[in-house]
Amino acid sequence: MLGALFGVLLSGILAVDAAALSTVTLDYGTFTGLTNSTNGIIYFRGIRYADPPTGQLRWRAPVSPPSTHLGSVNATALGFACIAATQKNSGATTDEDCLFGNVYIPINTTEASKLPVLVFFHGGGFETGRTRDAPPENILLSSAEPLIFVTFEYRLGQFGFLAGTPVHQSGQLNAGLLDQRAALEWVQTYIGNFGGDKSRVTIWGQSAGGENKNLFTRAIGDSPPLLYLPRYTDAFIEDLFAQFVGRAGCGSSGNGPAIMACLRAAPTGTIASAGSQTLLNLTSSLYPFGPIADGNFIRERPIEAFRNGHFVRVPVLFGSNTNEGSNWSASLDNPAANTSSPDATETTVYNFIAGQYPTINNASFQTALRIYPLADYQGSFSLQGQQIYGEMRYICTALSIAGTVHNAGLHAYQFHWDNPTLGSNHADELDAFFEDEIFDADDQVLVTAMRQYWTSFATSGVPVAEGAPTWAANGAEGSPRILLHPGKIVMERVSTKLSERCAFWHALASELST
Repeated sequence: MLGALFGVLLSGILAVDAAALSTVTLDYGTFTGLTNSTNGIIYFRGIRYADPPTGQLRWRAPVSPPSTHLGSVNATALGFACIAATQKNSGATTDEDCLFGNVYIPINTTEASKLPVLVFFHGGGFETGRTRDAPPENILLSSAEPLIFVTFEYRLGQFGFLAGTPVHQSGQLNAGLLDQRAALEWVQTYIGNFGGDKSRVTIWGQSAGGENKNLFTRAIGDSPPLLYLPRYTDAFIEDLFAQFVGRAGCGSSGNGPAIMACLRAAPTGTIASAGSQTLLNLTSSLYPFGPIADGNFIRERPIEAFRNGHFVRVPVLFGSNTNEGSNWSASLDNPAANTSSPDATETTVYNFIAGQYPTINNASFQTALRIYPLADYQGSFSLQGQQIYGEMRYICTALSIAGTVHNAGLHAYQFHWDNPTLGSNHADELDAFFEDEIFDADDQVLVTAMRQYWTSFATSGVPVAEGAPTWAANGAEGSPRILLHPGKIVMERVSTKLSERCAFWHALASELST
């Protein structure tokens, strides 16, 4: 959850129909939503929050609010999702013109309601994901206090995170994060006219989804990643840019501005295809297109910022899953980095980790092997690699954030999702919020409690669930945390061994470029 969310708040003169709020008039258009009297929700879908980021606006900060008056807009259907890095072109539900948001409100909301707001940014490693996968029903209908639920699309992959010296010279780095900031600025300007309270905004990100200049007051982070954050001049990034430009047919265009002019003139399909082809060539890397330490938008890498006290002082609810590292290596095409290969060795595990953190050196990896001895993992390189990656990238990050926020004198709540029936892999906990599957009795109790915990934190700052255990704020090192297990919701201590392993990874922050 590392979207840097800085900027000057926008202003606007707005008006709404206070009687029903099924139609909302903003200063750039009038939006009519879908009223569902059965479930009591009004759906405002596909609200454009910025100009299309196409042509000359590629790899530039979003123009938000839209510069053209949109007139009357039927806001009953989702807008286009942003093109994933793996796509070869736009699709039936994806397009380069994708900067849309969705606002979901209780049916009896008026402009005077001043409801708390929960803003969700989807995950997907900054290369995939869409708001379609985050429907609002379970969130709104499980909250003891009425709230507003908001989701946004943001640019992904090569469209949102292309980097290199030419982009820095003639554009903006981290365009996808700039989209997230613009979305939160949009909330500050316009959410009051949907009945929301801009002073009570909670951001919620899973993995890659979601800093602050009065843009939010609380933060929720499911499986926050320890990102590899190279600088735009690093060899890995410059090589990635060169590969992409060559496949886009702009490699011989001349200097940096000429290359960028060529890229901006290219059809959408050319940019999409060039990115997906580049990914196919990077067979050991999971998410090569991602945020960059640009010295401007992201001035410090996360671990460094936490150590220096340069982080937003807001209460947090963060956590991770038991098997965060599972299946990642198995998805790699390079057998030399795929720890599920029958021929896997210690070197395979190193290649897997180095594919995600290219600056790790072998000496540090050898120390890691002593901390994660193969004998502890049934002699399986797959299980060993899984544990190393899951802890260094996700589990230890949640512990660090929760502990640091506590040490700053704020409430921090940490969770540990462990579920043998629904799964304990990365993102499996989202089923509790966005799926309507038939749960068994224990899972239903768990899911009901989780929905109440999350929504009550957004409305009051304290996670509370009826009939469920009290979720105590954690102390230093992120302990204790709540165990979310079917039939067993209890507070648990973080083991000394896990804390020691996390301290090892955080000590390598500079080497790992994290």
